[in-house]
Amino acid sequence: MSTTTTMEEPLTLSFKVESFRRIPNPYKATAAEGVGDAAPEMYVAICDVKNIPGNIPMDTNPRKQKLTTTVAKKIKASLLDEASLDFYLLNRGILLSAKKASFNNYSNELTITMDDLSCHGDVDGGHTYKIILENRDQLEEGKQYVKLEILTGIEGIFESLAAARNTSTQVKDQSIAELEHRFDLIKRGIGDLPFYDRVFFEENAEGDVDVCDVLAILNMFNLDRYPGSDPLPVNSYNGRQTHVDYYLQQHHEHGDAESNPYAKMLPVMKDIFELHEQVETKMGDYYRELYPNGKFGAVKGVSVMKQGGKPYLSKFGQKEMNYFIPRAFIYPILGSLRALLEVKPDGAYGWKDGYDPSEVLDKLGSQLVDTTVERSRSLGNNPNAVGKDKGNWKTLYQTVLIDTLC
Repeated sequence: MSTTTTMEEPLTLSFKVESFRRIPNPYKATAAEGVGDAAPEMYVAICDVKNIPGNIPMDTNPRKQKLTTTVAKKIKASLLDEASLDFYLLNRGILLSAKKASFNNYSNELTITMDDLSCHGDVDGGHTYKIILENRDQLEEGKQYVKLEILTGIEGIFESLAAARNTSTQVKDQSIAELEHRFDLIKRGIGDLPFYDRVFFEENAEGDVDVCDVLAILNMFNLDRYPGSDPLPVNSYNGRQTHVDYYLQQHHEHGDAESNPYAKMLPVMKDIFELHEQVETKMGDYYRELYPNGKFGAVKGVSVMKQGGKPYLSKFGQKEMNYFIPRAFIYPILGSLRALLEVKPDGAYGWKDGYDPSEVLDKLGSQLVDTTVERSRSLGNNPNAVGKDKGNWKTLYQTVLIDTLC
C-alpha cells in the first residue's frame, strides 16, 4: 500500500483534448473490493501535444528521464516528423494516475484531479512527456497528438501498477545477432563512413542511427531481391523491422560468403549512403532548378528552419540544412538509382560502366523531385502515401533506367 502524501490543495488540470472515452471496468461492482472506496476506472484521451499541461507531477515515475539515450532521440525524431502525422500511434503515450477524471462534451475539456503525490501523476511515459515539453514549441497546433491513459481508483495497487508498466522489453533479435557477430558484414561495408560510430546494432546501445535504417536503405539496392521494376523495394519505407529479419535469414543461409547479397553489395555500400546524403541535402536545389521562384518549404511534408532556430541536420553526414525532408520523398528517389547497378562478372554488384550515380542524380534530380512532389499532391498532399505508392517508385526507377538506354 502506498503512503499517502496528501496535497494541501488538490491539483486540478483542465485542458482540451480531441477525443475522450471511458473504458468500462469488466469487474464492475466487485472491482473496488479490498482496494478502497472507488473501483479502478480507465479513460483514454487523444490530445494535441501543444495542449498537454506542463505541471504534471513526476514523483510517481520510477524511471529517471535521460533525454540523450537512443530511445529518447527516436521519440524526439518521431515527434518532430510532421510529415508522418502518426506520433500518437507510434508512441505508447503517457499513463497518468489520478483521484478523478471528467470530460465536458461541450468544450471538449478534460479535467483531472490529483491529491496524493505518492500515487497520482505520470506513472509511465515520462520520457515522452519531457520530450514533448522541450520540443513542442517547434510544432504548430494540430501537427502531433499523444495518447493519454488515465487510471483512477488505483491507490491500493499503485506499486504493482508502476512496476508492471515499467518492465523492460525483451532482448530483440538484433541484440542476439550482434552477440553472434552477424552484423560484421555490414560493419565492413560502412566502417570507414563518418556516421559509423553513431550506428547502434543492439537494443539500448549508444548511437542515433539504427541498424534497421541502414538495412532498409541497403534493401533498395538488393539486385538478388529486386532485379528490375517488379517487384519494387517499397517495403524499405513501410516495413522497417522486416529488413533485419531478411538480413538475418540471408546470413544464416550464406554467412559472410560471396553468395550473400550483402557481401555482393560491399563494393557499392559506401556509395549508397553518400547518395542518400546527396538526395537529402540537395533536394531543395533540385526543386528550384525547375521552379526558380518556387517555395520548396511550402511543399507539404517539408519543414523549414525557423528564423533564429537550429538548422536541421542530415541523417548520416550531419550537414546543416534549412529544410527537413521526409523519408517518404528521399527513399523512392534514392531507390530509383538501383537502375544504375548491375551484377559484375565476379558476382559482386557494381555501377554500370560509364555511369557515375552521383552525376546521374545531379542530372535527373530535378525531374525525380518534381515527379515525387506532384505525385504527393495528387494523393492529397500526403507524403506518407507517396512513400508507399508503387506507381511513384516505378516511375522514378524507369526514369533512371531510360537514361541508361539513351
